[in-house]
Amino acid sequence: MADVGVGSDHSKRPHWSWRRWRNRKAADPRFQSWASRFALTRGIARRDGERLFDLVAGFVHSQALLALVELDILRIALDEVQGVEALAFRTGIDAQRLEVLLRAAVALGLMERAAGGYQTARLGAALLGVPGLEKMIGHHKVLYGDLSDPVALLKGRTETELARFWPYVFGAGGAVDPAVTATYSDLMAETQTLVAEETLRMVSFAGARHLLDIGGGTGVFLAEVAKAHPELALTLFDLPAVVSGAAARFDAAGLTDRARIVAGSFCDDPLPEGADAISLVRVLYDHRDETVAALLAKVFGALPPGGRVVISEPMSGGARPERAGDAYFAFYCMAMQTGRVRSADKVGALLHQAGFEKIAGRDAGRPFVTSVVTAAKPL
Repeated sequence: MADVGVGSDHSKRPHWSWRRWRNRKAADPRFQSWASRFALTRGIARRDGERLFDLVAGFVHSQALLALVELDILRIALDEVQGVEALAFRTGIDAQRLEVLLRAAVALGLMERAAGGYQTARLGAALLGVPGLEKMIGHHKVLYGDLSDPVALLKGRTETELARFWPYVFGAGGAVDPAVTATYSDLMAETQTLVAEETLRMVSFAGARHLLDIGGGTGVFLAEVAKAHPELALTLFDLPAVVSGAAARFDAAGLTDRARIVAGSFCDDPLPEGADAISLVRVLYDHRDETVAALLAKVFGALPPGGRVVISEPMSGGARPERAGDAYFAFYCMAMQTGRVRSADKVGALLHQAGFEKIAGRDAGRPFVTSVVTAAKPL
């Protein structure tokens, strides 16, 4: 598997002149005016205009969403219609100002107008049903701060808020503040349930005896795997400050006898032994290529012949860029300052470099949640 190169010379291809003509027409205000009136093109012109406006207004839309979440309005209005005055009293916001937010929520499909006020719409209710999504929306304040000057970020800002929020990416020494550790551990745990669910739709651990989850946080992924595979032995490996919450989770799930917890850093410490399957869930995209290459070499060495590795994380679309991986997670990783979003082909190339075979990308039903690449150590 290999990425399609992006630096090749396309200038001699026949369609290049068509693209130049098309772009010059689209960039001509007079053509735009004509296209918006002509019967055969006005539908396209309108759709393009709406898409451009959504891009321009996107930040305002996301801030309206943040306000709805912080004020808990979607949950308050989930079961019954809420009047504006009642919501104003409950939130401490002037009724006229609050109605601006409520009307915006209707326009965005998150709420519905009803006799007597407003009620949460199906899309708003679905938001509440996604594990960790509300916390992630609140957490976006940090990302938006780092993106307030996107050109400066692209040029290499020396310090970002996200780098301080995710200190573990700098190694064991980075996660020293208990308050910070607790914050990012809670966020990871909340969102990991959905990632685990999607991963287990694409991958089965049937036939494996012992699964090692590297960078597994407080054990959410292993707890979900344990439900599907009750005979599987489990080992969790992560930083000492992170795994402290795993014991209580495993105890509550009745996994104390099946699950072992090992504290350490995959950058500095040897990996636990004994597993014939290893999972890396939302780990690789936090780190640079050289760190990932070193980790995959360790994974290869820790597995027996025929052992499997499962990599699950958001990925780039590669030769066909897509919205989740290339227009969101790529910038998130850039703000973290250490990692990068990779395509399935790039992940496969790193696995091949480490010695793995049978490298395969799994069809992702919800790539905005996660994508999966699997591989095996040769027999």
